[in-house]
Amino acid sequence: MSFTDFLLERSVIYRLWQAPFAHQKFAPILAHNDLSRVRHVLDVGCGPGTNSRYFSHTRYLGIDINQAYIDTARRRFGLDFEAVDARAYRAQPQDRFDFILVNSFLHHLCTQDVTRLLKHLTTLLTEDGCVHILEPELPPAGSVANLLARADRGKFVRPMADWESIFRRIFRRILLEPYPLKAGGVTLWKMLYFKGSAPAASESSNELME
Repeated sequence: MSFTDFLLERSVIYRLWQAPFAHQKFAPILAHNDLSRVRHVLDVGCGPGTNSRYFSHTRYLGIDINQAYIDTARRRFGLDFEAVDARAYRAQPQDRFDFILVNSFLHHLCTQDVTRLLKHLTTLLTEDGCVHILEPELPPAGSVANLLARADRGKFVRPMADWESIFRRIFRRILLEPYPLKAGGVTLWKMLYFKGSAPAASESSNELME
């Protein structure tokens, strides 16, 4: 583990690093969804609970494998948080989620693990539920955004085409939108927002997102 990774594993350092960009990163979700209608939220890789403030009116569960993040989130927000590997989390049919959030988590996983996780998440959705994914994308070389993406502690920041390929195999696409994270007018990260639902049982993977 690098020194930077070590620091960002500390919840206070992580919150300070994310604070200037947290609302900007979440903006597409606010723009395209009426959160007042959300009933039951699963926040996957929730970290120290940064996203939970948007869902205080809902049944909310944040999960993260980092126990220190979970302890901090419980103290700060008083909502439900659980230290668990998302791939191992199970829910009874009556406890499934209409809103599953995956915020800047998948670029820490290899493609095989991303695929396994996302397929598992489809089993946790209600019939009318959607998954909402925010991830950095790898832009062309020669930009500040490319340098920062390559320096990220997540080692699997992918080009847009690779993200599309992964999502196509698992979800029925509702929305895929690229957007920048900026500071001082400079694009520091290129992001994407994906919203999708579980495919119908009769749909084959090559029918999705055509």
